[in-house]
Amino acid sequence: MNTNLEQESPQAYQTKSKANLIIYIIVIIIIIITFFIGIVVGLNKQISDINGLGDVSSTGRVLNTDSLPDYLTKDVNFKIFWKVWDIIKNKYVDRDQITDAQLFYGALRGAVASLNDPYSIFLNPEGSKEFNDELNGKFEGIGAEIGMRNDILTIISPLQDSPAEKAGLKSLDKIMEIDGINTIGMSLDQAVNLIRGDKGTEVILTIARDGVNEFKKITVIRDTIKIKSVTLQDKEGYSYIKVTNFNSDTSSAFFDIVNQVIQQSPKGIILDLRNNPGGFLDTAIDLSGYWVPKEEIVVKEEFNDPDLNQNFFSSGNAQLKEFNTVILVNQGSASASEIVSGALQDHELATIVGETTFGKGSVQELEKLSDGSSIKITISRWVTPFGRTIDKNGIIPDIEIELTQENYDNGEDPQLDKALEILNNNLEF
Repeated sequence: MNTNLEQESPQAYQTKSKANLIIYIIVIIIIIITFFIGIVVGLNKQISDINGLGDVSSTGRVLNTDSLPDYLTKDVNFKIFWKVWDIIKNKYVDRDQITDAQLFYGALRGAVASLNDPYSIFLNPEGSKEFNDELNGKFEGIGAEIGMRNDILTIISPLQDSPAEKAGLKSLDKIMEIDGINTIGMSLDQAVNLIRGDKGTEVILTIARDGVNEFKKITVIRDTIKIKSVTLQDKEGYSYIKVTNFNSDTSSAFFDIVNQVIQQSPKGIILDLRNNPGGFLDTAIDLSGYWVPKEEIVVKEEFNDPDLNQNFFSSGNAQLKEFNTVILVNQGSASASEIVSGALQDHELATIVGETTFGKGSVQELEKLSDGSSIKITISRWVTPFGRTIDKNGIIPDIEIELTQENYDNGEDPQLDKALEILNNNLEF
């Protein structure tokens, strides 16, 4: 058997081995670089997916730049985000006390805060649970709805029989400090986290009140807040229905109250929505349906895109339509309270008595995320059936009458007195 084999010299063999080794090292380096690029891209995608951005590369387009300062008109370079992250992790003096989760949730909170909308907030898993507990009618805190008015932290309304009400807090009180911490520039969710706390603990609020020259410190002892959202009393032969919130259980509670009212056959109805900060839209539509006939508009929702605008119609049987009705409102009546009072006013089914309402006519949607956190974001605005904008304008009463501090201190209620007077005079609505 003849075979021809070429034999390499030792020098040629060494040269070839070195070349192979170099190629092998280059391949390994490429694999490592590719691996780390994959990690960065994957993390970028996670952040973008969480924020609803979809796939992003190292830059993102910026639209509608006409009214923005120059630095906000440039395409977004997401590499800067990770650069800041690395600086914090490597150079912050107390970096060993900061977890990746804190940075992560802080970034999400900052993204939502950049909207400069007091009603759009990011809630971490703990905050999200507390928010849902509140909507379900039970939580620990002071029992007051707060919001932003002219960029100032403001009491929308204290809940009835709550620690906040008992301590003397009132609608439109401006919260200047929380336990000595200045609230200027503070976000709404930060303020809520500071004010809430365990039952039996205290929080000191420094408030400014219209007509009072000096700040006032009010100490509130936190408690378990159990919200009974609907109550019924007899007032001189009239059914007096007090609705404190539009919670998840309010529709069923109101249904029971309506059955009692129909059985009692009162001379008329007083619906008290004073200091009611609102709640669920469906609940507002349900309650309106006891007066507004089926297929009539209760409220309209307006988006930036007119094609998305929609009307919400009553599905109720208007069982209370034939009863003369007066609705009481004040500056603490907000959101769902304004939807109900605006609908009945437009359809001439009730006389509105009291003070112009708070003017919270924006719509928030709660999006729950997979880790238990959530984002509450403004998606649209409400207008009444006849097209009146609620947001910042509020609902103007048919008969304006103030409940003064002196009235309050003396246990007087001129707004309720006016409602009874109207019903006693049997006015046509």
